[in-house]
Amino acid sequence: MAKKVSINKDLCIGCGACTGICPSVFAISDDGKADVIAQPAEGDTSAEEAVSSCPVGAIDFE
Repeated sequence: MAKKVSINKDLCIGCGACTGICPSVFAISDDGKADVIAQPAEGDTSAEEAVSSCPVGAIDFE
């Protein structure tokens, strides 16, 4: 089963690190915070890199 990403909007500060690392999965929404626009493809490690790069730990990857 593929892992899914989600954003905790209460923690997100909208720094854009995730969108810079993995623009196919993350985008900054109108509220200035990150959104998941698509789930990562099987074997795509950039989403995992985005999770570890988030300065406030706002991305969950389960």
